[in-house]
Amino acid sequence: MTDLVLGIDIGTASSKAVLASTDGEVVAVHVVEHDVQRPQPGWVEQDADAVWWGDVCALARRMVAEVDAYRIGAVCVSGIGPTVLVGDDAGRPLRPAILYGVDTRAVGVAAELEAELGADEVLRRCGSRLSSQSAGPKVEWVRRHEPEVWQRTRHLFMANSYVVYRLTGAYVLDHHSANQCQPMYDRARCAWIPEWSDRVAPGLELPELRWPAEVAGHITAEAAEQTGLRAGTAVAVGTIDAWAEAESVDVRHPGDVMVMYGSTMFFIAVTSEPVVHSQLWGTVGQHAGLHTLAGGMASSGSITGWFRHLVGDRPYEELVADAGDVRAGADGLLALPYFDGERTPFADPDARGVVAGLSLRHGAGHVYRALLEATAFGVRHNLEAFGEAGVPVERIVAVGGGTKGDLWTRIVSSAAGIDQEVPPVTVGAAYGDAKFAAVAVGAADRDDRWSQGGHTVQPVPAESEVYDRLYPMYRSLYEQTRDIQHALAVS
Repeated sequence: MTDLVLGIDIGTASSKAVLASTDGEVVAVHVVEHDVQRPQPGWVEQDADAVWWGDVCALARRMVAEVDAYRIGAVCVSGIGPTVLVGDDAGRPLRPAILYGVDTRAVGVAAELEAELGADEVLRRCGSRLSSQSAGPKVEWVRRHEPEVWQRTRHLFMANSYVVYRLTGAYVLDHHSANQCQPMYDRARCAWIPEWSDRVAPGLELPELRWPAEVAGHITAEAAEQTGLRAGTAVAVGTIDAWAEAESVDVRHPGDVMVMYGSTMFFIAVTSEPVVHSQLWGTVGQHAGLHTLAGGMASSGSITGWFRHLVGDRPYEELVADAGDVRAGADGLLALPYFDGERTPFADPDARGVVAGLSLRHGAGHVYRALLEATAFGVRHNLEAFGEAGVPVERIVAVGGGTKGDLWTRIVSSAAGIDQEVPPVTVGAAYGDAKFAAVAVGAADRDDRWSQGGHTVQPVPAESEVYDRLYPMYRSLYEQTRDIQHALAVS
């Protein structure tokens, strides 16, 4: 009896698997941690075999150790994206995968391509300007700088599509991920742009396009041996992690916005029609007929991890408690969260973090709170950009590891002046993958709502008053220190 579905998400710092019933009940959750490589400044990579495929095999085997593999009727995998992984004629990786917007090596290539193709035309056809987030310039970067690799390239993968290929042999990519391969995908036509694809990736056969909740293929005997899953099990196409997470909490109606608290902060707003904004990312959604406008900060939770390591790997609980004892405004500290550059609502890979106002009276709790407040001001800045684009914001859902506890979400609500729903099930994108898998085999309907209930985080008026006073200073601090940040970034 196949009464279960398996979702697996490959994240920046870990991968997670969720086993669920076909009506959304979580049966088991497992996590494995991994790392990224930073071989040069501005480069962020992962080993697709060791991390992506290795994690999927390990997590699948943990699950089938708990339940009979014959109970699992379908599998779906999502992953960080947009990523660029080039493979040879057998699909073997030819180099480490180049990660999403945090990898800034192709910023110069993006500017050149956009000048050649026309910024307005790229925005009109693709839904987004070219930036460090775009996969297309990274493909061209490989072609320009690693010609010996490009000469052998026959496949173009993202995290989910590479795992699908290893599981089934199918060379497919979901429409949403393809839309983040700017300038290669036409958002209105939901198809590759032949002339621009040939410009960026000449001679390369691009993957067949499908939607995330469609069946890509079935698990091969070889993949079954490596994963422990049953040969013949259906595999859904999957998508980029943030959109799988949006599916997990029913963010798929116009007016819905998801704020994802993770290593980076990510935002997805659902719209009824295609919307463009020069500093945000317009894409097709996770189902045919849906449209989204998205944004992402380059660093958020990663900053708290950095600071925790800086102070001797103190437990997060201690740092949160210390920060909670500090008043809003961190007793005179103001920080900028651009430790890894910034993606939206402005693209500046050379922006850097700043902590202003330090004195000898400040301790770890003050700095930790200032860093949380910096990310909260970044959320406000992005939501203002959504407003400029004319996107209605009627329901905000907060997801991700940073929603545990109430300090960070409370600071964001107070700084941005928003209510945030926090769902009861916060197991992440892998839960959305499980739903995609169930929909793919007809065991669930796309309109089913798996995550219901939870609680709402509201602004604290006294804190909002402080943050309203500090927010213009936050905006000004970047403008006043930008030239210094850029000079230091290249020193």
